[in-house]
Formats: sequence, structure tokens, C-alpha cells
Amino acid sequence: MASAAGSSNAAAGLRGGGGVALAMLVLNLTTYGFTIASAHILGPTDYGALAAWMNLLLVVNVGSLGLQATAARRLSSGEHDLDDVEPHLVRLTLVSSIVLGVVLLALTPVINVTLQLDDLVMAALLGVSAVPLTLVGGLTGILQGERRWGALSAVQICIGAPRLVVGVGLMTWRPEPRWGVIAVAITLVVPVAVGLHALRHRDRRARAQREGLRSLVMEMGHNSQALLAFFAVSNVDLIVARHTMDSHDAGLYAAGLIMAKAVLFLPQFVSIVAFPSMASGNSPRTFGLAVGAVIVLGGLATLGTALLPGLALVFVGGSEYDEVRSRLWVFAVLGTLLACLMMVVYALLARGGQRSVYLTWLALVAIIGFGLTADTVTGLLSVVIAVDAVLVLVLLVAHQRSADMPAGQSATIESYPTG
Repeated sequence: MASAAGSSNAAAGLRGGGGVALAMLVLNLTTYGFTIASAHILGPTDYGALAAWMNLLLVVNVGSLGLQATAARRLSSGEHDLDDVEPHLVRLTLVSSIVLGVVLLALTPVINVTLQLDDLVMAALLGVSAVPLTLVGGLTGILQGERRWGALSAVQICIGAPRLVVGVGLMTWRPEPRWGVIAVAITLVVPVAVGLHALRHRDRRARAQREGLRSLVMEMGHNSQALLAFFAVSNVDLIVARHTMDSHDAGLYAAGLIMAKAVLFLPQFVSIVAFPSMASGNSPRTFGLAVGAVIVLGGLATLGTALLPGLALVFVGGSEYDEVRSRLWVFAVLGTLLACLMMVVYALLARGGQRSVYLTWLALVAIIGFGLTADTVTGLLSVVIAVDAVLVLVLLVAHQRSADMPAGQSATIESYPTG
């Protein structure tokens, strides 16, 4: 009986994984379609500004991903009742999205100077976009934790497809980075609507005690700081480039990062499907299989880029970026490293671990420190790859040490008390 149930769950997970993989493929294609179209329409200088804004949005997205990881872990671990924890997750999502949006709006002048946008409207739209972006995180976390792969897939598709259509339309009409940003802000409302529709029949009456809500907030905070460190490491190099290179070279580096980010997010469906299993502890082999899948996909992408650099150049902006053609496969290597890093971070969070991922902050300092001494595309790329490779190896060792202990013991050692 138990074996049959396990086989049934595995089959359902496999089918769900296929659906999520397809949805993530659509999301990646449409998101990078938007990115590639932006690079073609705007040119290196203006695209550099839009790319810097989008990279900072990825960093801001850690609030959303922190909510998603917390919700998915709580609901899939089997330690919490759905009716008890979900109302708190919804409430926490609403409050977090509003607070983050207000804080970023207050920081508009700082964002404008840091990214060298010379456009306060663009800078302010980061705060506006943060609200629906964070809402999406909480909603997808609930769907992921419940393993509702169909609804989750619909939300993922709606993140990218409307952005491509509206973004290309607006930038064709007005070829300015501001209009690309406006498209992002407008279209983030669509996945929120889809997620709310999927959860429309839920009972919102909170039955959990305040102690449960407090531990939820603390766990979200720990998860968010871990993911903030990851996204800061994976995006700070473009900000460094805009301070150490002229606008043309920084634009070339930004174009190369299109390839890196494509490879980073190509296997994202693996972490989405594997996370609930890693959190529940039902599949000890899940992590190894997930990392293996990430490496294989990244290796294939790197090989394809090396063999077909001309085709790869089309996908990062075309002939205007020809100077970076010979290094696109190296950017693909960077993307593979980042995908492995993301997988390890999520695996540590799934086991309740926190302290190991603090090492990511040290890597961030190293990238900034050494990166500021590199004033060429190749020099900065070499620094980032070296630091990321060391970080991945160290965290793999930390995860293995954690996996060798019982889940409860490793969580106690790795994490702070959550009330």
C-alpha cells in the first residue's frame, strides 16, 4: 500500500514536473524575448540602463522568492496544517508587498543615482513593480507547496508572455528604456490576478496562534536574506561594470549577461519541482539528481553557444554587440555556475539551514572588491566566475555535511530559532 502510494506520488510529481518545465520554458522564452527585443530596439547605451533596472528588480525579487520558499516549505513539510498556515501566508504576503513598495519609493533618488538612470520616473517604477512582484511570490509559494502544478504553471506563463507583447509594443512606439520599465510594471498585475483566481475558494479565517505567525515572519526573513545574497551576487557585476567601464563596454557586458541569465533560469523548473520533496525529506536522492540535471542543461547550453556563436549573438542583441561574440560561451559558463549556486541555496533552505548561505555575502564583497579593479569585460567576467566557482564548491560541502545529519539536527545547527 505504502509503496503504491509512493509510486503514485512520484508519477504525479513527474507529470507535474513536465508541466512546470513547459511553463518555465514559455516564461524563459518570453522573458528573454523581451530582453532581446529591448537590446535590439534600444541599442547598447539605452539598453544598459534598462538592464541595470531589470537586474535590480531581480534583487528586489528576493522578497517574493523568500515568501515563495517559506510557503512551499511550510505546506510541503507535513508539519503544518494548510488551513492554519495559509491565511497567515496570505496576510504576510499583502503586508510585505506594500511595505517593500513604500520603502523602494522612498529610495527613488538613491536608486536613480546608483544605477545612473537620470530618470526619476524609471527609478520610482521599481517600487511600483515590487508590489505585484511580491504578491506573485506568496501566491506561487502556496501553489507550489500544495503541488498544484497546473495553476502554478499558468501563473508562470503569465509573468512572461504579457511582458513580451506589451513591452515590445511600447518600446517600438517609444524606443526609450522608461517604456520598457512601464511595460514590466503594468504586466505584473496579470499573474497576480491568475494566482488569486486559483486560490479564490480558500477559507481566509486564521486559526493559528500569534506564535505561529511570528515564526513564519522569522523564517521568511531568513529565507529572504539568503536569496537576497544570491541575487546580489548574481547581479552586482553589472552595477560594477557601469562604474568601471564606459557606457558602451558596460552595454556589451550587459548583453553577455543575457546569455548568463538565460542559462541560469533554463533549469529553474528543476528547483521548483524538487523543493517540496527536499523540504519533506521523502527523497534523499532528489538533490543529487537536481544538481545533475542543472549541470547537464548548463553544459549543453554552453556547448551550443561555443559551437554556434553567431546564432547566440542574435539572441543577445545582434551585430551591435559583435565585440562580445567570442566570450558568449564564457558567459554561459557563468550562467551554469549561478544555476548550480541557486540549486544549492534552495537545498539548504529546504532543510531549514541558514548559516551556511551567509558565505554568499562574503562572495558579494569579493566580487565588488576585485571587480572594481577590472575595467574590461574579460577582466570582470574572470573575477565573477572565479568567485562563484569557489562559493559553489564551499556550499556543496556545507550541504553534504548537513545531509549527513538527521534533518532535525541539521536544521537546529544551521538555523536560528523560529519561535
